[in-house]
Amino acid sequence: MAAQQLQGRVVLVAGAAGGLGSAASVACAQAGATVILLGRKVAPLNRVYDAAKAVGPEPMLYPLDLEGASPDDFDTMAQAIEGEFGRLDGLLHCAAEFKALTPLAHTDPADFARAIHVDLTARWWLTQACLPLLAHSDAGAAVFVMDDPVRSSSAFWGGYGVAQAGQAAMVEMLQAELGEQGPRISGLRPGPMRTGLRGKAFQPNADLHASPASDYAADCVDMLSPAAAAWRGKIRAVARS
Repeated sequence: MAAQQLQGRVVLVAGAAGGLGSAASVACAQAGATVILLGRKVAPLNRVYDAAKAVGPEPMLYPLDLEGASPDDFDTMAQAIEGEFGRLDGLLHCAAEFKALTPLAHTDPADFARAIHVDLTARWWLTQACLPLLAHSDAGAAVFVMDDPVRSSSAFWGGYGVAQAGQAAMVEMLQAELGEQGPRISGLRPGPMRTGLRGKAFQPNADLHASPASDYAADCVDMLSPAAAAWRGKIRAVARS
């Protein structure tokens, strides 16, 4: 990863305290970005804050629960970012909701709705609020971290799997609307990662194909950088052996 790949840029990471979110936040800071850390709980965000500050510019904390946040809350956040920085160069969606592998017929309606909301609706609301800020950048980019469609569209993945398909459609649709001159919308599909979310579906001691989330942090930096212009409106799949 080039040391100055994101030098002077402002990047918002949603789900910054999670497995990939925390690793990506630190990697973005190390690449020169001022990182806005968005997440539910202050204590885990503080730990990421300290790690990012140790290797790059001082980050900004923005505690917000995506499940309970309204469109007005996201607009307020965007106004705060505009007041502080005047623009946003990158938005990385790492926040996700998944409870367990469950047959659709037996899925709790609230669990289904929660997964659809956090994994799709809230991601869109956040993106919508940030689009004007991304348009102020010379190479604004929104990157949606997604799961493998072959796995997540199979049995038992419920609302989480449905939301993955929705995100894939949204990337292409939104980019078609924004055109070649608007902010870049892309997707990133990492390979299997050892995260808390994956641990709800696979036993860690038997999950031999998963890699540490940190293995994909550099890919997040790449996708947020101007060098990833070729991925406009596309989804990049990355795998680690």
